[in-house]
Amino acid sequence: MARHLITSAIPYINGIKHLGNLVGSQLPADLYARYLRGRGHEVLFLCATDEHGTPAELAAAKAGMPVAEYCAQMHQTQAKIAEGFAMSFDHFGRSSSPENHRLTQHFAGKLAEAGLIAEVTESQVYSNADGRFLPDRYIEGTCPECGYDKARGDQCENCTKQLDPTDLIDPRSAVSGSTDLEVRETKHLYLRQSALKDNLDAWIDSKTDWPVLTTSIAKKWLHDGDGLRDRGITRDLDWGIPVRRGDAEWPGMEGKVFYVWFDAPIEYIACADEWAKANGLDDAAWQRWWRTDMGADDVRYTQFMGKDNVPFHTLSFPATILGSGEPWKMVDHLKSFNYLNYDGGQFSTSQGRGIFMDQALELLPADYWRWWLLSHAPESSDSEFTWENFQTSVNKDLADVLGNFVSRITKFCRSKFGEAVPDGGSWGPAEHQLIEELAARVAKYEALMETMDVRKSAQELRAIWVAGNEYLQSVAPWTTFKTDPAQAAAQTRLGLNLVRLYAVLSAPFIPGAAANMLTGMHASDATWPEDMMQYLNALAPGHAFTTPPVLFAKITDEERDSWQTRFAGTRS
Repeated sequence: MARHLITSAIPYINGIKHLGNLVGSQLPADLYARYLRGRGHEVLFLCATDEHGTPAELAAAKAGMPVAEYCAQMHQTQAKIAEGFAMSFDHFGRSSSPENHRLTQHFAGKLAEAGLIAEVTESQVYSNADGRFLPDRYIEGTCPECGYDKARGDQCENCTKQLDPTDLIDPRSAVSGSTDLEVRETKHLYLRQSALKDNLDAWIDSKTDWPVLTTSIAKKWLHDGDGLRDRGITRDLDWGIPVRRGDAEWPGMEGKVFYVWFDAPIEYIACADEWAKANGLDDAAWQRWWRTDMGADDVRYTQFMGKDNVPFHTLSFPATILGSGEPWKMVDHLKSFNYLNYDGGQFSTSQGRGIFMDQALELLPADYWRWWLLSHAPESSDSEFTWENFQTSVNKDLADVLGNFVSRITKFCRSKFGEAVPDGGSWGPAEHQLIEELAARVAKYEALMETMDVRKSAQELRAIWVAGNEYLQSVAPWTTFKTDPAQAAAQTRLGLNLVRLYAVLSAPFIPGAAANMLTGMHASDATWPEDMMQYLNALAPGHAFTTPPVLFAKITDEERDSWQTRFAGTRS
């Protein structure tokens, strides 16, 4: 049994996330965590809400709420939706927690002691109407590249061009809409990332099993243009973690907070502290996951995120940890994803385009979405959600293959033998051939899950389902029963044991349906299959079961057309 620490990129607090956010971080992380637990490993799976910075303040202002109250409410909302999607977090924390305040200020102090913090005077846009400096994202205007009139001061969401506020045409405050802006000087702290460039380069080179997408993005930021640049870690905002050096004041930094991208990754560590406190555990309980001097040297740490988060997790957060000089656990594997697009365009939280997590759960149970998203995960390239593809995949994979198998074998058994595993007959060449095929396919499935090849894992799991259907179709126990009831009983017995096998193997992808299958089979033992012959004899003759209801209802053309029309515009 190994120990696995798993984190997924923590979602911003500013509203409910769309399906593209889900498949880029939380969902594949949950898949991996569930698989590892199923194999008997010790897992700590952490996530949290990212609550500081511009998005939080803007969203709270738009909602007409104090920012702290807004964040508390949205944390509850996101936690409830994550539960609806069956996210198996060990803890879902908050970056505004006291634990993250303490750790962020601690890291800042250690970096300062190491000479890795510089005070820099810079020019920043000030809004006279708002009486405050405006972070880049607080400034809106027209993009000089594409003419989009809602471009932000850091980037145009329409054409993705990186911008400075001074690049914008007709800039205005995103807070008040005022155009009464001027440039003033202000002092900020910078993390001297450039001083750690060689350390980071060597560390990234040591990660030979990282996806090409991850490594190429990290190397690009390290070497292209001017290379790795120092980064500001403070902001002139009211909401955030106050700038301090550990427990001490930081002269000249009064009224400033740490930049959200400095404190947010530290929340991964703080979240473990929150988990320990929530479960009445001492500091050693969480430090054994995060400090190598406390036992974390035998932990394998895996992060999941979209490709836009890769630079911060391969450079800035590692720079913080390395620069502290303390024995913190570094990430071992970073699984990154491309983008999931929506019906010919892009998902967009800020523009309300696409289908969002709460809306998806109103339409269908979580397993429908989990299966489609994971089986179409944007690993090697961007992928696209379309309602036609969603309908086809659900109907063919879940209803026609898995659901059909469970329905056919259980209903046939009930009609001919009753609701108990039948006795009689013995396995012949067809059964042994199936068992041999399943053993090989399960081994391949395990190998793909170990390497986090999400789409290929889904394909192999489906092939395992198909093997059962092809076996049933081939031996046709309903026909065999007419001439040899005992042999039909043996074939049915194998089919019922396959239901339990499919439940256990499918649980990482579709935990709800897997639980229903196990409940229907009255199977309390959900251990992973090691010996296939033994495993498919586990439900012995006389073992009672209950014919489960339909696992997956098909999506009709009328439903598909209705949903496509409903979600063609933007969310209000």
